[in-house]
Amino acid sequence: MMQDFAFNQVVDRRGSWCTQWDFVADRFGVADLLPFTISDMDFATAPCILEALQQRLAHGVFGYSRWQHDDFLSAIQHWMRSRFATEVAAESLVYGPSVIYMVAQLLRHWTQPDDEVLIHTPAYDAFYNTINGNQRRVLELPLQRHANEWLCDMTQLESLLARPRCKVMLLCSPHNPSGKVWREDELRHMAALCEKHGVKVISDEIHMDMVLSDAQHTPWSQVAQSAWALFTSASKSFNIPALTAAWGIIPDERDRQAWFHALKQQDGLSSPAVMALAATIAAYRAGAPWLDALRAHLRGNMQHIAQRLNTAFPQLNWQPPAATYLAWIDLNPLGIDEQALQQRLIHQHKVAIMPGSTYGAASRGYLRLNAGCPRSKLDDGLDRLIAGLKSF
Repeated sequence: MMQDFAFNQVVDRRGSWCTQWDFVADRFGVADLLPFTISDMDFATAPCILEALQQRLAHGVFGYSRWQHDDFLSAIQHWMRSRFATEVAAESLVYGPSVIYMVAQLLRHWTQPDDEVLIHTPAYDAFYNTINGNQRRVLELPLQRHANEWLCDMTQLESLLARPRCKVMLLCSPHNPSGKVWREDELRHMAALCEKHGVKVISDEIHMDMVLSDAQHTPWSQVAQSAWALFTSASKSFNIPALTAAWGIIPDERDRQAWFHALKQQDGLSSPAVMALAATIAAYRAGAPWLDALRAHLRGNMQHIAQRLNTAFPQLNWQPPAATYLAWIDLNPLGIDEQALQQRLIHQHKVAIMPGSTYGAASRGYLRLNAGCPRSKLDDGLDRLIAGLKSF
């Protein structure tokens, strides 16, 4: 029987220096909006993590720390083995403050300014920012939507990978914002094409634990052929991003040594956040029951969104995503201008939901709604969204 972790209990996050609630005006221009924005959740983290943090807090000493020890490494190995049937060599593991930082660091190692980095669009906006911010060029490959499935055109992929300056494919797996879970045959096809054209792969798998359907997540390590790295974290799965910790796999020793040199000698990063280590170990050793209950709650939230939206607007026929707690909603069948809708949602209905154009110009008319919250908040947000849509 699944344990009840009270995911419908409301936790007031106001005044906690919280990006989603306290700083919503940074992106939407107005404070005190009901937010469904940045991808963290409104739930307290797993009790096993809180207990581990309390124990570490009671120790009272917070000196410099290390991550290269069996407690941390074996917890990762246990998680990958038990959840994904994947063996990970301890010596291949690396650590960093966030997945996006790790992506940026490896892009600097593997590419030069003006080199091209291929991404599947729509894409997480930090991908655009990180590539452009490091003077690399974004090479967009639009996913093709067929009914409720998003597919990669492999012929178009190969033509882009063959470009002389295309050096890296930055994969998001599962995909944000569409919620696509890549099939193993798709991943193997992409891996073969990357190997054929000498393109390295960085796989961002931060949503790997957030598969809500019957689909199976396949880590890139199981299909890789060319040079590769996999970066992920317990932060999304267990709602601990503010503890700042991520980890990854870089199998090539020379790339790994270059990685450590960049972190320690160039950026001066050596001591990890010790509370993040304690939280990650607890999550991967004892957090599975909490995570499974969370996914059941999120699955129910997604089904609830579908029921309410499709009752109000049958022409949408919106279907829950296979993964993530981010509802990627195509509102184009309603023929409503995205900017006009945002103005109405923000100023009249006091709700903040991410506009689709954040994730690429081709996604104008979509919304990305964060469903990682109690049902009462979700219903309040849906009331406001539906009222805003009906006002046109």
